[in-house]
Order: sequence, then C-alpha cells, then structure tokens
Amino acid sequence: MTRYGLVCLLLGGLAWGQAANSNPAPSAAPQSAPAAMPPAAPAQPAAEVPLDAPVITINGLCENPPADKSATGNCKTVITRADFEKLIQLLQPAMPARVRKQFATNYARALAMSEKAEQMGLDKDPNFEERMKLQRIQVLSQMFYKAVQDKAAQISDQEIEDYYQKNTPKFEQADLERIYIPKTQTAPPPAAKTANAAQPKRTPDTEATMKAEADKLHTRAAAGEDFSKLQGEAYQAAGIKAGAPNSAMTKIRRSSLPPDQASVMDLKSGEVSAVIADQNGFYIYKMKSKEVLPLDQAKEEIKGTLRSERIQEEMKTVQESATPVLNDNYFATAPPPTLGGPRPAGMAVPKANDPDE
Repeated sequence: MTRYGLVCLLLGGLAWGQAANSNPAPSAAPQSAPAAMPPAAPAQPAAEVPLDAPVITINGLCENPPADKSATGNCKTVITRADFEKLIQLLQPAMPARVRKQFATNYARALAMSEKAEQMGLDKDPNFEERMKLQRIQVLSQMFYKAVQDKAAQISDQEIEDYYQKNTPKFEQADLERIYIPKTQTAPPPAAKTANAAQPKRTPDTEATMKAEADKLHTRAAAGEDFSKLQGEAYQAAGIKAGAPNSAMTKIRRSSLPPDQASVMDLKSGEVSAVIADQNGFYIYKMKSKEVLPLDQAKEEIKGTLRSERIQEEMKTVQESATPVLNDNYFATAPPPTLGGPRPAGMAVPKANDPDE
C-alpha cells in the first residue's frame, strides 16, 4: 500500500486510533518496584527541532526493502519533522500538541501493518482496489470542497463595502419596546368539589376577549402610556400570575425578529406599530431609537455572509450539473408491517382478552 493510500485511510480522523486504545488494559499482578532509571534529558521545544530532524524512527520497517530478505532486521523508516507536519496539515492542521504524540504512535503502527499486508499480498485482493477507489473519491471530494471554501473566502474590501451599501437595512439595529398579549386566557383552577361549590365558568371566546384587550392596550400605548405597566396589565387580563416579561428590547436587528414582525424596523422614532397577531398572541411595538451598524463592525459578518452564499452557489452548480436518477423499484422503501401481515418466525401473536374466558 502506498503512503498516499495510507493517508487516505487516516483521513477519517483519529477516532479509529482512539477506539483501539479505549479498552482498559487488564490489571496486572502486583510487581516489585522497578529499578531506578536515570533522569531523562529535558525535552527540546518543538519550535527548536530542525525541520530535517527525525521525529519518528521505526526500527525494523524498511522504507525501501532490500532484495535480501534476511537483511530486513537492520531496516528503519525515518520520518522528519517536515514530513510529519506536512501529514498533519493534510489531516488536521489544528491538531493539538497533546494529540500529536498519540497520532504519531498510531501512524507508525499503521505503517507497520500496511507493510505486513503487502507482504501477505492483500494489496492484490480485488476488494483493495475497490476500497482505494472509494477513498480516492472521498479525498477528491474533500479537496474540492476545501478549494471552494478557499476561493469563496477571497473577498475584497470593495465587495464588502458594496454589499454593505446595497443591504443597509440588514445592518439597522433598534431599541424597541414591546407588549406581548397572550391569545388565550388561563382558566382559574377548579374549586374543590362540594355540595354547595359551583364550578368556575370559562370565557366562551377567550381569543376574541384578548384581541379586544390588545386593541385597548394599543390605544393607550399610542397615547404614550408606559409599556412596562401595559405589559403587566396584559398578563393580568390573561390570568397569568407569573411575572410579566421586560418590555425593553435593545440592539435588535431585523433578522432577529419573526418575519411577520420585521416590519417594525421601518417605524420612525416614537412611533407605535399596529397590533400584530400570530399563532401565539398579539404584539405591540414602539420604536425608541434606531441606528445603522458601522461598516467596520459589520465587516466580518458581511465576509461570512458572502462566503456562505458563494459556497452554496458553487455547490448548487455542481449538484445541478450531475443529477442522479435512482431506480425506485430497487430503492423502494418497504411498507410497514400490518397487523394481519406476516411476522418473523418465533414471534408470538398476542391473544386478545376474551371476556367469556
């Protein structure tokens, strides 16, 4: 197996190596204390290790096997810091230093196993070629997506400014006040059942009642009454004993509001919205102040937006260029079993309770 093929297999991550080491080792019998070892030399910082210095040496593994098989005992494979870090960049550039040692050990073991596999002729197995084809497809698709990401991230300052100017409403942020009026009233708890106690009556149409309450609160809000006070009255009208939510909302963006309420961002300072209804209740907003986020504060957000849009467009183009057609007869989903349908062997059929038995 080539080293490239081994790297393909490692692209799945470090999980395989971690899983191999996850089983606890069996407890050994108590042993006498080992003989004292001389103190180890202090470790050299990684930054001071030369790029051509060996960081992994595998004794007994021949990088270029000699013709004389009896000489393989003197072989060794040496991986320099430059080679190892190139491999890390391929697999996981941000791999923590504490993980690199474990990965180096697993990589050395994988190299040894791949060498034995070639000696056994496993690389001549038909399944080997099929697996390598799949690994090649996986690696190429990952490399393509990485290239798309890198290209999409190349965004100039002019492109950022143009997007900002064309989408100024997206970067407006406002301080608002809001009254939330629940759509229905909370029924009072039923009284204790006694001979003389009457059950509480529910309002026939609580939604209509709360809509009328919302209209009244809107009139008072438009007249300038305090939103916090009106919010408390809205909860009282709904029969909610929990504390009312804070009516103040700061630094609100258009995108953070529900779509059917985003129009409140178009209000002028001091203006009160109409009553807005949705499935949960009624809302009344008041615009306190509004400003546009400066370009320097919106820059990173714009870069992220443009990058995502470009990646989506590129991937959409690729998907539309090669549309799969699946055989529905082959990929049809089996219907769920019915009560009278066949059951797996050995599964008992529950017997209905017969009142006559």
